[in-house]
Amino acid sequence: MKLVLAVIQDADASALVRVLSANAFDVTKLASTGGFLRAGNTTLMIGVTDERLAELQRHVQQTCHTRLVTHNGPIDEQREGSVNPVQVAVGGAVLFVMGVQEFVKF
Repeated sequence: MKLVLAVIQDADASALVRVLSANAFDVTKLASTGGFLRAGNTTLMIGVTDERLAELQRHVQQTCHTRLVTHNGPIDEQREGSVNPVQVAVGGAVLFVMGVQEFVKF
């Protein structure tokens, strides 16, 4: 058994939860913020058997897309002043796959 933490862009969250639920994956959705743009993202906690891990990864890859956004401010807190707008690729997904020693459901 594995625990997958999937960090995805907010824009993809509803569609991915819908796809995973339709395919009998149990999903817990957590609101989170991160990345150098301080943009909202969503972290999904998904318990999955070893046999279904590749299927889960396929659904995430097909649903979560990289897109370009225009960023108008400093990229980090260390920079000050005005910065010219830049196109930045955001989105996709980052998956953390961890082994589960024990799973108990009440």
